[in-house]
Amino acid sequence: MASIARRPNGQWRARYRDDAGREHARHFCRRVDARRWLDETTAAVVTGAYVDPKAGRQTVRDYAEAWRASQVHRATTAAHVETMLRRHVYPTLGDRPLASVLPSDVQTLVKRLSGDLAPATVGVIHRILAGIFKAAVRDRRLASSPCEGTRLPRTVRERVEPLTLKAVEALTAAVPSRYAALVTLAAGTGLRQGEAFGLTVDRVDFLRRTLTVDRQLVLLPGREPYLAPPKTAASVRTIPLPRVVVEALAAHLAEHPADDGGFVFTSEGGRSLRRTRFSERVWRPAVAKAGLPTSTRFHDLRHFYASLLIVRRVAPDATQGGIRRIA
Repeated sequence: MASIARRPNGQWRARYRDDAGREHARHFCRRVDARRWLDETTAAVVTGAYVDPKAGRQTVRDYAEAWRASQVHRATTAAHVETMLRRHVYPTLGDRPLASVLPSDVQTLVKRLSGDLAPATVGVIHRILAGIFKAAVRDRRLASSPCEGTRLPRTVRERVEPLTLKAVEALTAAVPSRYAALVTLAAGTGLRQGEAFGLTVDRVDFLRRTLTVDRQLVLLPGREPYLAPPKTAASVRTIPLPRVVVEALAAHLAEHPADDGGFVFTSEGGRSLRRTRFSERVWRPAVAKAGLPTSTRFHDLRHFYASLLIVRRVAPDATQGGIRRIA
C-alpha cells in the first residue's frame, strides 16, 4: 500500500508499507519528487532489489563479527581475518552503521593503510572487507557495496632468488646442532615450516626412504600448538627422501630422541617449536652468522628445493645427487 498526501505545512508526505507491514514515509517539497520516490521503491520491491532503509543501521563491527562466526574457515585463516579486522578496519569503520559507509570512506581507508602496510597486505584487508559488504548486500541490508570500484595499490611481484647450495650449507652449519637436520630436511624435501615442525617419527619410513605429509603444526594465540591437516588437500603427499636427509634424521634422532608426542624436532626444553621463538632465537641469529641477507626466510629453503627440481628437470625422487652435498 502506498499513498501521497499534502501536509498542513505544504510538504508532500509519501508513505508505503513493506512486506512485514512496517510503514515507511518521507517528506518532499514537490509532489513529483514524492511520486518518483514511491515509483522507485515499488520497482525495487518488484525486482527483488528492495532494501529496508533501517536494515543498514547495524554497525560494521557487529555485522562483521556475525559474518566471521558463519564462515567455514580453517582455524589459522579465521585467526588471520580476526586480526586484520581488529587492527585495521574496526578502529576506523567499526562503529559506523553499514549504510553510512561510502565508497570514498573505503578508498580513504585503503590510502591510509597503504602508507604503513605492503600492497599485498592492503589487498588482503580490502578483500575481507569486500566480502563482508557483499554478504550485507545479499542479506538485503544494503543496496550496493561501497567496496566496488576501489583503487588498490599496485602489487609488484618480487623476483624469487633461490638460496645457493653454499648458502644452505652455511645455514646448516650456523644453526645449533639440534636444528641442523631441520635445515637439511626442509632443503631436501621442500616441506613448509609448519609441516617440518609437525613432523612425527611415525610419518618417516626409513626403510622405504619416504616421508608422509598429512599434518602440520598449528599455532594460534592463547592455545597450545596442535596438529591439523595441511594447508590444502593437495598438500597431502608422500615424499621420497634423499639419502642425506635419511642420514641426517637418523643421526638427529639418535642424539635427540623423539618426545612422547613423537615430534622429531623440539626446543631445547622439549616443547613444540613455535615460529616466533624459533625465528628470534634460532633462525635470525643463524642467518646473520651465515652472512646472508636479513630478509632470508625459512620458506626460502622450499624455494631452494624447487630450484633444484627446475634446474635438473627431474622428479623429486631423482634429486639425491644434488642434495647429497647439503650439510
